[in-house]
Amino acid sequence: MFRLVLGAIADDLTGATDLANNLARAGMRVVLFVGVPGSDTSVHGDAVVIALKSRTIPAVSAVQQSLEACHWLKPRGVHQIYFKVCSTFDSTPQGNIGPVIEALMEDLGCEFSVVVPAFPENDRTVYKGHLFIGDLLLSESGMRYHPLTPMTDSNLVRFLQTQVANDKGRKVGLIDYRSVRKSAFAVGNRIEALRAAGIAIAVADTLTNDDLWTLAEALCDAPLVTASSGLGIGLPAKWGFRPSADFHTLPQALGRKAIVSGSCSIATRQQVSDFLEKGGTSKALDPIQLALNCEGQIEETLSWADSCWKRDPGLPLLVYSTAEPAAVRSVQEKLGSRRTGAVVEHALASVARGLVARGAGQLVVAGGETAGECIRALDVRQMQIGPQIDPGVPWCYVSSVAKNLHIALKSGNFGTPDFFTKAFALLL
Repeated sequence: MFRLVLGAIADDLTGATDLANNLARAGMRVVLFVGVPGSDTSVHGDAVVIALKSRTIPAVSAVQQSLEACHWLKPRGVHQIYFKVCSTFDSTPQGNIGPVIEALMEDLGCEFSVVVPAFPENDRTVYKGHLFIGDLLLSESGMRYHPLTPMTDSNLVRFLQTQVANDKGRKVGLIDYRSVRKSAFAVGNRIEALRAAGIAIAVADTLTNDDLWTLAEALCDAPLVTASSGLGIGLPAKWGFRPSADFHTLPQALGRKAIVSGSCSIATRQQVSDFLEKGGTSKALDPIQLALNCEGQIEETLSWADSCWKRDPGLPLLVYSTAEPAAVRSVQEKLGSRRTGAVVEHALASVARGLVARGAGQLVVAGGETAGECIRALDVRQMQIGPQIDPGVPWCYVSSVAKNLHIALKSGNFGTPDFFTKAFALLL
């Protein structure tokens, strides 16, 4: 018997699998949909995660899509709406996090909402409202070079305030670490004090998993939370769920192995380097050449894959556009950032579809934007969550694509340097 407790709206696909992974590890049966399901879609689970691709689109479109997801979830009686954002708070001064939070608050009749961006397992912590990546402030990390959402302000209270509509008069405040460290009761008192001071949205300091558990206790009955996947570690227990290894069992993995990498984050660059240094077979895509003859480059790449797998069907293949920040900036100066992103993502998605058509049954995709495009190209609508490879990254199973497709959708910033090798080893 299932009781649908949580309805999550994720602003990208890797973030959706990240949250679904944490909820499943904590004992919930999770259904993940890519895009808003049809009105007649039935759900057999404790939590639903709807993956959107709304992080970098115009704010008005992000709001529209998020409200559509919320309107699908509400009639199904969910106890809480969870707006899932990246643990690096990827956004611009115009949005899309703030506008979506405000729209969901109004739709749910919610006068106060808490934001919990931290994910300590992946070294994302918040202290005095400032987001840290490991020991570095967000603004001093590699995220300051992100090609679409460069993060140059670590103060999330100040940064989120720039995204809140001036005509609504909502103010952003802080639930500081002193309250979080004390107890859930102290967090509740801090919330009441902030509300009395005219604050409508509050960022929560979070330094450890214990802090996440405290916040989960304090927020388990809130109609709306905004958070990275970290909060999903603690919430299920507050609703009576307990971990079960059975929830992570997937069908046997078959087929060829492939990696498609579009992220240019530090973590993904290290993973590509590790794969190459170990003698991995790879092909780099050049955005300039793609702009000149995209379809020809795609065909050439797939012919290369054919020849590699003809020699050794068990060979893992890597196709990547991952590059150093200076190289990315150079290309963007020539093509423009939008055209660069569009041509690269189209090529990688087409390559992913071609590799699966050629028998790839184990596919790793690195990068949130890349993952969204690849899933769209493969026409994936629903996924089953499997075992965790690294914090925030599980293997998933798709029964509707080919005969047997296992797919791992990795946020660019996640995973150890040996992630690609480790991922395939986990399926043996």
